[in-house]
Order: sequence, then structure tokens, then C-alpha cells
Amino acid sequence: MVKLITYNVNGIRAAINKGLLNWLSEENPDILCVQETKAQPDQIPLFDFEELGYKCYVFSAKKKGYSGVAIFTKLLPDNSVSGIGIPAYDDEGRFIRLDFGDISVISVYHPSGSSGDVRQSFKMKWLDDFFNYINELKKTRKKLIISGDFNICHKPIDIHDPVRNVHSSGFLPEEREWMDEFFDSGFTDTFRMFNTMPHNYTWWSFRANARAKNLGWRIDYNIVSNNLTNKIKDAFILPEVVHSDHCPAGIIVNI
Repeated sequence: MVKLITYNVNGIRAAINKGLLNWLSEENPDILCVQETKAQPDQIPLFDFEELGYKCYVFSAKKKGYSGVAIFTKLLPDNSVSGIGIPAYDDEGRFIRLDFGDISVISVYHPSGSSGDVRQSFKMKWLDDFFNYINELKKTRKKLIISGDFNICHKPIDIHDPVRNVHSSGFLPEEREWMDEFFDSGFTDTFRMFNTMPHNYTWWSFRANARAKNLGWRIDYNIVSNNLTNKIKDAFILPEVVHSDHCPAGIIVNI
């Protein structure tokens, strides 16, 4: 059994200062997919992760202190791929993939559109291009685990106030429709295989004491191609883990 966790750390150096490495040592996932490292490779204490038994694969944004993804793994991959081959996205460090036999694990950080129309348009273009990239990738890498921050709540159950947020980036009808189409193309939301209850979130605003009140959004996912659903033995969210405005979300997979 493999424990895989995804975690938007909102700055890996800040998260380490808040005890990320101690948590990692105790939680002991086999694979940790990270988003928003906000650091260049030489700014991440890779040795500290290696001391815990992890091999480190990092893909940073060109802009310092911004975006960036990584995968820390105790399992040795056969291959690694950074980026999707489109400079506008790859310059922002949004995608990294590791291949383990016939299974590929992806750490992805979808853009946020909350800062305004320009970035929302960028996000929608990314979603289209990501969809096309994944569908092309599936021709050669048929078994996919896509873990990361999608910056979209799929259903009303995934957000604390669906009525007031209907016009908010992250819960727009066109974003949710994209999620429908993505799942319909052959993917499964692992968390909802095991938990259909409301009030399960992975991100909370820093404002208005939102986390203490559990006024959150579920925007972090472990999504698998349908040919892997029978291998997923559990899926979980760890809201009590606090190094970020997000929390970790994980799966137990029999691979």
C-alpha cells in the first residue's frame, strides 16, 4: 500500500518554519505532492527531505517567490517530466510528473482567477490546455494520479456558502462545468468515493476567522483515472494540520 498526500503549502520555507518537516516525519507518506513552493530549488532545504528518506523533484516558477510544484518520494521513479511544454504555464512552475512503472503521479497547481479578469481568462485557457494535454498523455500513460490544487470547488457540497459564491472565481459555473467534463473524460474524485458528507474542506481564507468556523472550500484533489479506482483503498483530508491556509489531502492506493 502506498500513502500519497497532496498539500498546497503556501510557501515551503514558511511551512517548514511552522513544523512541516516534523509533521512529514510523523505522517510518513510514501509520496508527497506539493504546490505553491514559492521558492527556487536552491532555496528549498532538500537535504532535510533527503534525511527523511525522500528523493526530491522540484519545478519552480521563473518568478521568485511565486507558484512552483514538487514531488517528494520514497519510491524511486523511472522517469520525471517538468512542465507541459507551453512556456506561458511552464514559466509559472505548475506541473511535474513522475512515472512509477505503468502509473504516473502528477503534482499540479491550477491558476487562481481571484485577482481579476486577466488571470481568470488565463485560468480558463489553462484549463482547456490542461484538459487537452491530459487526454493526449492518456494515450501513452493510461494510469494517472493527478494530485494538487485545482482552485475549483466542484459541487455545492464542496463550499461553505454556494449561494453567495456563485459569482466567485473557484465556483463559477464555467469552472464547475469544466470539472464535470474532466471527470466525464475518465477520472474519479477519490475523496467522494469514501465521503459524501458536507463540511469537508481543504482551504480557508485567512479572513474572518474562517478556519476556526470551518468556512472553507474543497479545492485540493487526488483524482485518478477510472482504471485505478479499484486500487484506491481510502481517501482522507487532514484539516487539523496547519502549516498553510490549505490542509493536506491523501489517498491509500494499492500499487
